[in-house]
Amino acid sequence: MEIALEKSTETNASLKIKVSKSDYQPEVDKKLKDYGRRASIKGFRPGKVPPSLIQKMYGRSVLVDEINELLKNTVNNYIRDNKLQVVGDPMPDREQADAIDWDSQNEFEFRYNLGLASDFEVDFDALPPIPAYEIQAGETELDNTIEELKTRFSGHSHAEESAEGDMIYGELKQPAKEDGEPFETKTALPTKQIAADELPKFIGLKKGDTVTFDIRKAFADDKSRGLATGLKAEEAADLEGEFTFTVDDITRNEPAEMGQEFFDKVLGKDAVENEEQFREKVLEVIKSNYGRESASLQRLDIEQALLDNIAISLPDDFLKQWLLTTNEGNITETEVDEQYDAFARSVKLQLIKNKIASANEINVSYEDVLNATRGMVREQFGFYGDDDQLNQTVDKIAQQYLMDEKGNNYMQMYNRMFDDKVIELIKSKLTLEPRSITVDEFKELVTARQSPVQA
Repeated sequence: MEIALEKSTETNASLKIKVSKSDYQPEVDKKLKDYGRRASIKGFRPGKVPPSLIQKMYGRSVLVDEINELLKNTVNNYIRDNKLQVVGDPMPDREQADAIDWDSQNEFEFRYNLGLASDFEVDFDALPPIPAYEIQAGETELDNTIEELKTRFSGHSHAEESAEGDMIYGELKQPAKEDGEPFETKTALPTKQIAADELPKFIGLKKGDTVTFDIRKAFADDKSRGLATGLKAEEAADLEGEFTFTVDDITRNEPAEMGQEFFDKVLGKDAVENEEQFREKVLEVIKSNYGRESASLQRLDIEQALLDNIAISLPDDFLKQWLLTTNEGNITETEVDEQYDAFARSVKLQLIKNKIASANEINVSYEDVLNATRGMVREQFGFYGDDDQLNQTVDKIAQQYLMDEKGNNYMQMYNRMFDDKVIELIKSKLTLEPRSITVDEFKELVTARQSPVQA
């Protein structure tokens, strides 16, 4: 077998592979012999099918499969052994492959087009200082958070008289129209869904009161009319005219009160014993949350610094063609052009991170992935306690999550952990400048970063 790499530019190359009969025939003969032992063909005893018939029936497909497997391994091994910085996948020359006469040729020549990233070095000393944001979270943020928690863990009470925000239960009616049926149902009217101009009609109602209203004025869209009547949105679309509603009951959300029951719901059973401890613990959680948000913003700053200070050239035309080919029928050339800058940015970042990881022997273990998943489960489910039963529950949910989606969840967590380790290594090499900012200033920075970033 002959292999030759030809570079037309710094980022474009082709890999020529010449395959001779000696490269593939031994394995082809072995597979055909195995076919002969196993073939069940009418008129022949098992294992007694003439080789010429086996060759006629299976020879071409076995040859094609063997050469394709040989090419795949050869290309992958060549790229690995020669440490080529390939981006995208090798793309075979289809015209050349289609011209092959599999029935008469003994020697074959193939060409694969490669896209290469240019060589680059990571010089941490050349990178600028990176802000380390310290978000000032104090009494105002604490009070606002506690009020939100009171609303989230609110209870229900029965009210004597309706007010804005209440849920009003009762009977909704509309007399029959010509050639029509009357409408009548037991339902609940959420006052939050009622149009502002009509809302006063529904305030101050008591049990037994009846209110008359225009359904299309009170509930301006099909979805809200469906919610009010218990119908599907498309069924509620035809409703119009005056309806009457007679009140049976009124319920109201009541914010949770400070006390042990509220503390346990928010932080876990017996995590704190009084309001002072509760406020301290919630403030810790707030600062921890802001710490994660600060770390996310810092990550964006680090990535932008890498892109701004490490020059990498990509085979843009090759990658655009590769994206079109691999997503054939699912993406247009215009869409590729529109999305290419963001794609190129992600490719460059991954190249840089992979090089840093390789140079510093960064690895991710299963235990790393499991610990990260445990943390994610605790955050999503609000598991703040630390007892054996809760830990077992967290472990069970975490392990089940990693096994779901045919291993895709595991790979997502693995990639996240890999990225986290690389970023932490980079941070250890850079100068971090502490910068104290208010919550509002931080939000402004986040908004600014959300605008498109050019690679």
